Amino acid sequence: MVDQATTTDAFSVLESRGVSRRSFMKLCAGIAATAGLSQLAIPRIAEALEQSVIGATSGDLYPVIWIEGASCTGCTESFAQIDTPDVATVVLDVISLNYSETLSAAAGWSVEEAKAQTIEAGNYVLVYEGAVLEAWNGNALRVAGETGNEALAHAAASANAVMAVGSCAVNGGWCAAYPNPSKAMGVQMFLEKEGIDTPVINIPGCPVNPEWMMQVLVDVVMLKDPSLVKLNDFNEPSSLFDQTIHDNCPRRGHFENGEFVYEFGSEEEALGYCLYPVGCRGPQTKAMCPITRWNNRRSWCVEAGSPCIGCCEANPNDPGDNWVQVNTPFYNRFRDLRIGEFKFQPEPVAWVLTGIVAAALVVHGFGMKKTGRMDGGAPFEPIRKWDKEHPERSIGTYADPVTGGPVISEELTEENTHHPSAPADVMVANYEQEAGGEK
Repeated sequence: MVDQATTTDAFSVLESRGVSRRSFMKLCAGIAATAGLSQLAIPRIAEALEQSVIGATSGDLYPVIWIEGASCTGCTESFAQIDTPDVATVVLDVISLNYSETLSAAAGWSVEEAKAQTIEAGNYVLVYEGAVLEAWNGNALRVAGETGNEALAHAAASANAVMAVGSCAVNGGWCAAYPNPSKAMGVQMFLEKEGIDTPVINIPGCPVNPEWMMQVLVDVVMLKDPSLVKLNDFNEPSSLFDQTIHDNCPRRGHFENGEFVYEFGSEEEALGYCLYPVGCRGPQTKAMCPITRWNNRRSWCVEAGSPCIGCCEANPNDPGDNWVQVNTPFYNRFRDLRIGEFKFQPEPVAWVLTGIVAAALVVHGFGMKKTGRMDGGAPFEPIRKWDKEHPERSIGTYADPVTGGPVISEELTEENTHHPSAPADVMVANYEQEAGGEK
């Protein structure tokens, strides 16, 4: 087996890990496709990975610290099982993953020492998974004698960039859903409150798509400066989160044709019709799930028959605008409305209001019938009060300009609607005189 400590050939390191040159180039091609780049970018990606991530010629592996917040470790599991091809081997065994509660072989004092040394040396990327909890002075999570919030602030202050991985890290996710007793929030909001200006790159999802994370890591490595990575208003990579799932959904044609699934198990579901009426959040969720897909690009939620539940919806500036609170109940078309502890769906409210209005109209009809206003119609005043007082300037059209009454003939209409108009200066003078008199 090749000695990684002395080799100067990056591909020898890869081969020692069971990764062929062909597999490595396929990895680079996959990253280019995920990033929306042409095939011409593959050599640049390969060079960046060889020189900056693998770093075998100089031994300076690109350092990464991976910290867990309030999480289920689902994003770590997702990333560790990527196989397009064997990215877990390339990334987790070859880059210098100096600290991870889940993936590090070391434990206890030794792994904490590795983290401290990495932070002191600087020039590393911090990956943070899970929500940040402010309640109870941050004591909901403690590791090695410090709170999770202290660990995040300490590691983020010296990092080149912070990758907030998963919707929980972006804005609190599940933990921030109502009533949010732990005061959960995302990494970006927490660092802003702490006055730490390290660039934050948000990659939502529950869990995060591992290929998205790989793309961002490569972007950071290739550009050398994380601030050059193109981000949208939510600090998300623009290439990944600027189109809705609906834009690229394979069921989009059925939506355009008005072909929908209204009940699971129906013939429409078997035909692959659009899932919008049964709660699909694709039109409001921005992500590249239909393009990247999951499990070595085999499938994804909607292709597997499930409506999109919008797990990539995460506003980093508002923990309450998290995908769980916004989108549940998942298989209903509308989100719950809430008044204090009482929550309800808008559709029943709409039916109740419709019933009240219908009942009011029926009662009104009975009242009209009883008063005789439905027999021949209600009586109307023969002439408007203002028109009666100003017959020379009346607005209405009457059979008689004084007594009013309905119009009988076109001749009378013509006669009574053409009043001589005074010159403009006379009208203005009259108006000013009347206005002065009122004062």
